[in-house]
Amino acid sequence: MRLSAVCLLYWLQLSLLMSALRGLDFKYHGEEEMVNYLRLLNKKYPNMTKLYSIGKSVQGRELWVLAIGKHVASPVPLIPNVRYIGNIHGNEVVGRELLLHLAEHYLTMYSTNSTIQTFLDSTNIHLLPCMNPDGFHISKPNYCDGIQGRNNSNNFDLNRNFPDSNNPRPPPIQPETAAVIRWVHSTHFVLSANLHGGAMVVNYPLDVFPGDIYSTRSSPSPDDDVFVHLSLVFSRSHANMYKGNHCDDHFVNGITNGAEWYPVLGGMQDFVYKVASGYEVLIEISCCKYPRPSELPKLWIYNKDALINFMMTVHIGVKGIIYGESVQNSSGVPLKGATVSIKGRDIPFYTTSRGEYYKLLLPGNYVLMVSHPLYESYSTFVKVQSYGVTRKDILLSLKSNRSEHTSSTPRRQGAANSTISTVNTFDTANSSSPASPLFHVLTFTLVVVLLF
Repeated sequence: MRLSAVCLLYWLQLSLLMSALRGLDFKYHGEEEMVNYLRLLNKKYPNMTKLYSIGKSVQGRELWVLAIGKHVASPVPLIPNVRYIGNIHGNEVVGRELLLHLAEHYLTMYSTNSTIQTFLDSTNIHLLPCMNPDGFHISKPNYCDGIQGRNNSNNFDLNRNFPDSNNPRPPPIQPETAAVIRWVHSTHFVLSANLHGGAMVVNYPLDVFPGDIYSTRSSPSPDDDVFVHLSLVFSRSHANMYKGNHCDDHFVNGITNGAEWYPVLGGMQDFVYKVASGYEVLIEISCCKYPRPSELPKLWIYNKDALINFMMTVHIGVKGIIYGESVQNSSGVPLKGATVSIKGRDIPFYTTSRGEYYKLLLPGNYVLMVSHPLYESYSTFVKVQSYGVTRKDILLSLKSNRSEHTSSTPRRQGAANSTISTVNTFDTANSSSPASPLFHVLTFTLVVVLLF
């Protein structure tokens, strides 16, 4: 009797979900079908979407991205960009389909779900359903294992193809990889993930242990606490990933450090973290790489809330704009390329062309350090509130010939004001409900304070 009730509940949820999707079938969409669907969403929601290509594959197929959000057409400072990439391995296809369903879910629920609405009003989402269209084109349906279609047309594994200072024999950069590299340099993605198949686990940096690149031992990054938190948000929001026992593997809490699982040279997540000032993880979302289409509804149900909740964690830590003192402008001008770091975390991040910086941090007290070749260095304390984002804008003074401000103790090093904004975050609930409390960012409280 209990089993029958569970089955009935499952099918009721599935029926409601399929009704809410309003049109997108649970099947594998070929290249033309996928592109046509992205164009359809762009045409149907012109004020909430932007469709663009970041480049072409070896065989000339476009790499299409659908951006979703209130501000994607005209970017607004301090609205963070987040990103999902699917199908980097051509024969790992579930992520490709889930991103199409995720796009439709966001857009169809925007007008009725306050959670989704608030998130899309404060975040730009970029979805690249397929990074390896040539590999997908030759992959075999219904094959859970195997490698046919995994690589691109030049037979390179795209997730071993990114620049990596640890790699003694780096391969030639492929067109698909080059397109993503240009993309992450032109658009600052604060948080991102690439979706894979063949396991069920969230894999976080670092992927290689420095000095022992073939070792299978944990290689924590300076932001290991943040990456563990991000990974747990996904695994705990997933239907069963957190249990950790899937696909003949065992991962405690459904997460793993990349190098501890197996080392990867030239992986995308380490490149994004070390070079592109972003936080990225690799998510394995299905034991079977190319499951039967009948499995897709279940996989969507299992992953939907996890995909949504993970992206919402972009609204933690500290963010702001770095200004440089200017003779022409007493308020300063936004500084591109200023170095921003947290004391004790030796991976620096860099400001965007609008002077923006973002550091995902867990609640606590930190020392924020800023430097630029033309300006006096600056350091100050910053307090990150519980599961919210703190805003701190900084004005740097032009360098003088005086030898000062050499102490490592945080202090005021030139005129600077700071604006603090605390944003309440979400409770992980069912995002299909219009009354869902999953992301309670309904008001932004601004408090202007002077730096000490």
